Amino acid sequence: MKAVLFDIDGTLLTEEPLIMLFLPWIYDDLSKKLGVNKEEARNRFMKEIIDRRGTYEWHDWNFFFHLFNINLQYENLLREYPHKIHVYPDVHSTLKWLKQEGYKLGVITSGPKYQKLKLRIAKLDRYFDIIVTRDDVNAIKPEPKIFLYVIEQLGIEPKDAMMIGDSLQQDVYGAKNIGMTGVWINRKNEKGYNFADFEIKTLHELRKILEVLR
Repeated sequence: MKAVLFDIDGTLLTEEPLIMLFLPWIYDDLSKKLGVNKEEARNRFMKEIIDRRGTYEWHDWNFFFHLFNINLQYENLLREYPHKIHVYPDVHSTLKWLKQEGYKLGVITSGPKYQKLKLRIAKLDRYFDIIVTRDDVNAIKPEPKIFLYVIEQLGIEPKDAMMIGDSLQQDVYGAKNIGMTGVWINRKNEKGYNFADFEIKTLHELRKILEVLR
C-alpha cells in the first residue's frame, strides 16, 4: 500500500455545528419571503435537498442558497465561524503517523472548491500531497473519473491505494470499482452490508490494517 486517501465530511471532520448555526437563519428568511411559517419554510428547503440527493448540485450549499435567493456564501460562513468546523480527535495523530511512515496522502471530495478552504481552516491541508474536489475534474464520487485522476496524479496503481470514507456508496463502492481498497469509517455505528474491505470505528484502527497489508 503506497497511498491512503480520505473523504472529508464525516471522515476527517464534521460541519454539523456550522449547519445548525445557519439553518435557522434560512428558515426565518424563507418564511418571510414566501409568506409561510418557519416549519413550512423548512419543509420546502429540505425537500429540495432531499430530492437532489446524490446529484452534482447536492454537494454544494451555495447551490441551495442561490436556488432560494438567500444572501449567504458558504465560503464566508467558513471564514466567519471557523470554530464551528470540528476535526475528529483521531485525525491529526493518524495523519502524522501516516506521513512518518511514508504513505502518500490525498483527499477526494464531491464538494466544490471551498472544501480546500475548509481543510485549510481546519489546519489539515498541510498533511496532503493532493486534494481533489469535484471542480477539479467535473465529477463526483462514485464516478471512476475522480478516483482515477488522483491515482494518475500520484503515479501509482489502484491496487496500491486505499480510500477511507463514511459513505459506502460514494467512497467504498467508488474506490473498489476501480480496484482500490475500500475502508468504511462507521463513526455513527450504522448498519453495514459487508461490502467494504474493512470497517473501522476510528482512524486509529488503520495502523493494524496497514500492517496486515504490508
